[in-house]
Amino acid sequence: MELWHGSPEIVRKPVRALCRPYNDYGPGFYCTPYQDLACEWACPQRGRGGIANQYELDLEGLNVLDLESGEHSVLHWLAVLVSNRPVQVSSPIARDGLEYLRAGFGIDLGPYDVVKGYRADDSYFSFVRAFLNNTLSVGQVTAAMRLGGLGSQVMVRGDRAFDRLRFRGYTVVSSRDYYPLRMRRDASARRAFREECSTVDYDGLYIRDLVRERVREDDPRIR
Repeated sequence: MELWHGSPEIVRKPVRALCRPYNDYGPGFYCTPYQDLACEWACPQRGRGGIANQYELDLEGLNVLDLESGEHSVLHWLAVLVSNRPVQVSSPIARDGLEYLRAGFGIDLGPYDVVKGYRADDSYFSFVRAFLNNTLSVGQVTAAMRLGGLGSQVMVRGDRAFDRLRFRGYTVVSSRDYYPLRMRRDASARRAFREECSTVDYDGLYIRDLVRERVREDDPRIR
């Protein structure tokens, strides 16, 4: 599997011990299958270029959790996300919903070497907060995560996966080319958020419904 990692520098040998703990899926080395997306990640500021590092990862024999597969709903992704990233809640429904998500849809990442799923930058984390505050339904969050060109990420977390990650080279990235693309993607995400929040899904399931009805992960309404 070809992977790319956007960074300010060349990363020939990723080290698990140096991975930050409070990312989407916890500590790990975050990559994407898409070179262009990695180039955007490498340019977080105007006038500051970066590096798109290229790797090869042999997945054979590794335990892979794919949160974008049909086996899991967006609630599983949300539960993993809120179990690893700090979330401040300001209402009782958000607090109870947060606890319910973690308990009812959380996934123990311990057995997995690799995790695949959506990427939640600050723009897309707005969807998470809106859902917890009972503003967006399950269906709206599911649709929103596919808007704005979010892109998929692959997190290398297990020692076996780190050992198989092979550095293949790098590309120097110009902020002049990729910072505008990054900002365009961000603007698209914010526009999608505004559009979703401006409508009401009268037939949808909201966080209060999930908690009140004790909706389980095998409920067909969340697919």
